[in-house]
Amino acid sequence: MSIQTIHVRTNPEYDVVIGPGLLEECGSRLRETVGLCHMAVVSDSNVAPLYLERVRTSLERAGFTVSTCVFHAGEAYKNFNTLSDILEFLAGEQLTRTDCVAALGGGVTGDMAGLAAALYLRGVKYVQLPTTLLAAVDSSVGGKTAIDLRAGKNLAGAFMQPAAVLCDTDCLKTLPPHVFADGAAEALKTGVLCSEELFARIEPGLSMSELDEIIAQCVAFKAGVVERDEKEQGERKLLNLGHTVGHAIEKCSGFTIPHGHAVAAGMAIMARAAENLGWLTDEAKQTFEEGRIESAVENLGLPSSTEYPPEALAQAALSDKKRAGDSITIVVPSKIGRCELKTIPVSELRSVIEAGWAPE
Repeated sequence: MSIQTIHVRTNPEYDVVIGPGLLEECGSRLRETVGLCHMAVVSDSNVAPLYLERVRTSLERAGFTVSTCVFHAGEAYKNFNTLSDILEFLAGEQLTRTDCVAALGGGVTGDMAGLAAALYLRGVKYVQLPTTLLAAVDSSVGGKTAIDLRAGKNLAGAFMQPAAVLCDTDCLKTLPPHVFADGAAEALKTGVLCSEELFARIEPGLSMSELDEIIAQCVAFKAGVVERDEKEQGERKLLNLGHTVGHAIEKCSGFTIPHGHAVAAGMAIMARAAENLGWLTDEAKQTFEEGRIESAVENLGLPSSTEYPPEALAQAALSDKKRAGDSITIVVPSKIGRCELKTIPVSELRSVIEAGWAPE
């Protein structure tokens, strides 16, 4: 299977490399990208036993000095305490501004390591080594890093573009089904945003034989959006399809419902709301009447509804990053391959959620 490279034209520019066997090659590849230095590899307690030694061996063979930091896995640990521990680790290892941090893991690890790199010494280089489908198709690209606060998800963070992304697709073959499904939700979201062709490839379920190509298409689409709107002033907000309700579901569950599962339900709720509130274009009505988004969500083994009532979801969404004063911007699917931003008063959010809500 061939290696694919997608160039992201941000500041700084970087390559996303996708294909099998990249963890074994990470040392030689990163030597060309960031140069030999002290590499601090940050991982979590789930991923480290699987891949950390493989990465360390490759880096040391290439000539890097390597230190490793492992934190407890899970969204519940994406907080100030874990961030502080990572920063103290970097300082204790005496990393300098010419050194580099590597995020080895999924979305939480990418957020934690990326934000630590943004803060330490006011910014050191970092690279992404995603090991989950969610990180591969979405969170490893684009430079968003954040931690959760008690008030809500991803409320403290920074934009920090990686120096490189190496996505070893061999890591995805052994993911537990629920973790794989988390990433499938973000891939489907990209299909709804991007094109009928990509959506149709994902709609019946993800084929492992097409997975590398689907990841590449998702990354290429997101890279284009990020290049045009790196700091999320306009178009990049579209990438939050399903996330306002999804983040509310995560918060209501005490972060026991994984991100992708929550976003899938949020996406289905917004699709039903768009139909029921008359927000669809004429050409899209048949698509939504057939319930393609909802059916695709379910085909991927994901939830299309939630037990949490609209009132609770609307209240949880009050701390959403996309809120501005008394208004909030939501992403509305208008047809497969096109979504629109709609700014509504916060007071109307509950009625929008009610229009698309369906009890489990």
